[in-house]
Amino acid sequence: MQRLKREKRHFIFLYLVPIMKLFKVRPGIVIEDDNSNFFLLEHVSWDEFVNDDKLYGKMKSITHTQKPVPEAGDLIASAIMPPVQSQELWACGVTYIRSKEGRQEESKAAGGGDFYARVYEAERPEVFFKATPHRIVGYGEKVNIRKDSTWDVPEPELTLVVTASGKIVGYTIGNDMSSRSIEGENPLYLPQAKTYDACAALGPCVFVTEEALPSNTVIALEILRNGKQAFHGTVGLDQMRRTPQELVSFVFRECSFPNGCLVMTGTGIVPGHDFTLKPGDEIRITIDHIGTLVNTVR
Repeated sequence: MQRLKREKRHFIFLYLVPIMKLFKVRPGIVIEDDNSNFFLLEHVSWDEFVNDDKLYGKMKSITHTQKPVPEAGDLIASAIMPPVQSQELWACGVTYIRSKEGRQEESKAAGGGDFYARVYEAERPEVFFKATPHRIVGYGEKVNIRKDSTWDVPEPELTLVVTASGKIVGYTIGNDMSSRSIEGENPLYLPQAKTYDACAALGPCVFVTEEALPSNTVIALEILRNGKQAFHGTVGLDQMRRTPQELVSFVFRECSFPNGCLVMTGTGIVPGHDFTLKPGDEIRITIDHIGTLVNTVR
């Protein structure tokens, strides 16, 4: 597994309340506060800890009452796991104009292009089931491309951490691996294009705050091939047509999630038809305030 590199980043937007990050590690949970102090909670259930509408307050109390454990920071580099235990991973599509255009392009020959234009404008968003926990990988692990696919791309997405009540309590980075050749052949093949082993990556942490992410938050995707940049793109959250809470409301309309769930919010970065992933490619997704998720293609 690649070692997680923690970088100091500076942003124009300043939070008025302390910022905290939550890491799932093999021994338990690590909390990092905005002063880079680390707190280790051993043998704690991720499901029970995260599925809490007052998660921020609970973490704040821990950082104020417990002593930091400096060596806990080393666990982030050596024992990090994807930030999920029993939660289902759901996803939303066609939430950015670039995604609409990309989907129309890939499905034009099959006569499905109009579907994506309609869903972009519709009241009801595209919402679909993405993965169970055992099909999700974490930071430094390998994502998969289907052997029966000829056109494969990563989709960098802000991913919401949602409690059983439907409250958004945190944010992480998601990679929604997608087979554009299969989905483009027929929109009804979406489940095959989206759901398979190692079809999603999450991490490296859950960014926990009581405030919504600012609209000037930037998502960046970089793909390295043989150590050289093969693709780079960025998009701002202000380009998303729907709000995170709106997407969550549709996911929860007729579904219950006893342990909460995670919701990918769609991508605004779509590599062109002349690019497809290859084994060994390194995928780097960075979202302001959260960090960078790094995976390679197996």
